[in-house]
Amino acid sequence: QVQLVESGGGLVQAGGSLRLSCAASGSIFKFNAMGWYRQAPGKQRELVARITTGGSTNYADSVKGRFTISRDNAKNAVYLQMNSLKPEDTGVYYCKMEDSYYWGRGTQVTVSS
Repeated sequence: QVQLVESGGGLVQAGGSLRLSCAASGSIFKFNAMGWYRQAPGKQRELVARITTGGSTNYADSVKGRFTISRDNAKNAVYLQMNSLKPEDTGVYYCKMEDSYYWGRGTQVTVSS
């Protein structure tokens, strides 16, 4: 059983920054790629960023150059540093263990204009 718990969301003005964290329980964290997804009101959930076990990353075009995903296998954690936030970044951000059905419950990010 794996549990994923996100934290770090909140309300921020446009241009500001937030750092999301996802803490994972269990011993399989280091063997799996991890992803951050978001869901804006009335829209489908979308992939924001992904990191492999080896540290390779990929990003949605909309966040390239602004967001950075990283992981710490010793701490069973994955992070999302979000800079230059825009109102369109507003949504619930979810952590996911890729190639599995494990999702976190999400953390709300609201960017005001």
